[in-house]
Amino acid sequence: MPETRAALCMLCEAACGLEVEFEDKRVSRIRGDKASPSRGHICPKGVAIPDIQNDPDRVTSPIKREPDGSWVPVPWETALADIGERMGRIQERHGKDALAFYFGNPTGHSYTALLAGIAFHQTLGSRNVFSSQSVDALPRVFVSWLLYGNQAIIPVPDMDRTQLLVIMGANPVVSNGSAMCSPGIEKRLRDLKARGGRLVVIDPRRTETAELADEHLALRPGSDAALLAAILHTLFARGWVVEAQAAAQASGVDKLRRAVEPFSPEGVAAFVGVQAEAIVSLAQALHETPRAVIYGRMGTCVQPFGALATWLIDAVNLLTGHMDVLGGAMFATPAVDLAGLASTLGQTGAFNRWQSRVGGRPEFNGELPVAAFAEELETPGKGQIKGLIVHAGNPVLSLPNGKRLARAFDELELMVAVDIYRNETTRHAHYILPPSFGFEHDQFALLSQALGVRNTVQYAPALMPPPAECRHDFEILGELCVRLAKARSPLLGRVARWGFGVLKQIGPARVLDLLLRFGPHGLRLQQLLATPSGLDLGPLEPRLAQVVRHPDGKVQLAAAPLLGDLARLEAAVAKAVHPTLSLITRRTLRSNNSWMHNSQRLVKGKPRCTLEIHPRDAKQRNLSEGGLATVRTAVGQVTLPVTISERMRPGVVSMPHGFGHDLPGSQLRVAKAHPGVCINDVCDDSAVEGLTHTGVLSGIEVEVQAAVTQDAREPNATQPR
Repeated sequence: MPETRAALCMLCEAACGLEVEFEDKRVSRIRGDKASPSRGHICPKGVAIPDIQNDPDRVTSPIKREPDGSWVPVPWETALADIGERMGRIQERHGKDALAFYFGNPTGHSYTALLAGIAFHQTLGSRNVFSSQSVDALPRVFVSWLLYGNQAIIPVPDMDRTQLLVIMGANPVVSNGSAMCSPGIEKRLRDLKARGGRLVVIDPRRTETAELADEHLALRPGSDAALLAAILHTLFARGWVVEAQAAAQASGVDKLRRAVEPFSPEGVAAFVGVQAEAIVSLAQALHETPRAVIYGRMGTCVQPFGALATWLIDAVNLLTGHMDVLGGAMFATPAVDLAGLASTLGQTGAFNRWQSRVGGRPEFNGELPVAAFAEELETPGKGQIKGLIVHAGNPVLSLPNGKRLARAFDELELMVAVDIYRNETTRHAHYILPPSFGFEHDQFALLSQALGVRNTVQYAPALMPPPAECRHDFEILGELCVRLAKARSPLLGRVARWGFGVLKQIGPARVLDLLLRFGPHGLRLQQLLATPSGLDLGPLEPRLAQVVRHPDGKVQLAAAPLLGDLARLEAAVAKAVHPTLSLITRRTLRSNNSWMHNSQRLVKGKPRCTLEIHPRDAKQRNLSEGGLATVRTAVGQVTLPVTISERMRPGVVSMPHGFGHDLPGSQLRVAKAHPGVCINDVCDDSAVEGLTHTGVLSGIEVEVQAAVTQDAREPNATQPR
């Protein structure tokens, strides 16, 4: 008889509740759990979790790359002993900074990996720590640190009670929401309209979310900050700022008033590509609607003015009286106090305490932006990266100009990957250490439950054991801590071994239980085990005074770095020079960055790695539907099929990210049969956002032309740097 148990999806921030059906000790069916706070929502990726767990290409025992390039299995002890000795030698010879750590997006979706990763970072003692955050959400956490005093304090839209929702640079119908965890968001958007509310989407592409909107403003890529500054200018000029509430919540209102004076709607219209009347109309709607909110995400971050755009979104919400009120921008009350935990672990945020050795790029919270990664690998001298540990990341595909990284990885003295696949990045490793995945370990959405549009919590125990030779993330990272300590000193090694042994005996679930007990709701893990489909803890509540960490208890609306960067935006608006064609990225529903393309059910159907282009631009370049186009920048070029679409703003083209699976040495048979091309092969890793040095992935100037023939060039050929 089939057995059904509640589970939790670990693939994205939505963290949907699942019902998993077993038969003969294998998963036979997965569906959304209607009893969970996610209300039965499930996307195609959730259904495909068993495809990854049971993938014949999955690495299920430690493997070592031999000098001839072949891979052989090795015992855990042999691998860990060698890795520990080599890590120690590298730091002894070249200094602590010679060992680097990179972690990818999945690290954040495993509470055990997240906590163990922090411990490994601290044990490593290196300044060369990188993550996917600096091609994703770094401007968001940077602005939260400046405005609220803690990077973990992030406002989310009170979607279920708002009357006007403005979405910028995000496509939540496809992404399921990011820094705004909202399972089944399409239904929530339809509910908004059903209760008489309005949805406005601001994006260069008429996205799947924009298809549901009452209004779509197709602005020029990278101009979001100027549009927001013009909205603020209008609010101040017309007396639409809720002065008393703003004064009570924030400091620096008058400084901001003066700072946005140059950004009139008429003055920015040419730069933004949106008529001044439309900007004023939006400002008026935000002023007049009792419950309204602006939300921005990745598209507002990965552009030259990402920090400014993020800041100004929060500023508009606050000055229109829509901060910390029902239907506006609010703050979750998570079961685990993430901001408090960040304080305890020293993860509240800090900026520019040091800079990268080569390019002088600023650190944030102990990490350097990935724009510094390749140059720190390539450039000789003290502090050059000689060894690298990668956890759940694929930077060769996910970072700008990844082929440059690939060349540098081949020169490392040691590279260790904690991963379930031999992919485009891990093929360069000396060792691949396989972790458990999916339903093989317990799940708790530590980050997501702090970013929900409603307060919810769910814990899911492991449903099955991992393959015999796989270990959990916290065990692998913990062992690496122990081996590195031992390499430094036998005494340190013994102390680390004792400490790690105690933690293993306690177990991550007990640590989680303590975090829950001391959290805002005073829960216990036993309560969550007794309610396997999760708990609904209620709607968002006003709590700004409780979350702000500044001594005066107010939002610092006029933070000096942000005010200072407005001059750069003003200069760009004055020049109003735009490329003939700009490239933006896009997300697809059946794709999860670069690592779920080895599931046949997710890649079947029409190719999704295509260049979307407006009919006018296609005609000018003699491009036809389904034909091939070459996209070229100073960094490289790629050739891919064409999709001609009215969705695109003229002068803008779009490619999905996460593809490019045609590289030799990887073991991804399904993905290699549907490789696509890598958008990051035409992205310049030296192009960065002005304050945080986040990589610029939106608004890239490109040339597009018809490919000579389908076989005339390699589909992913890249020009020399």
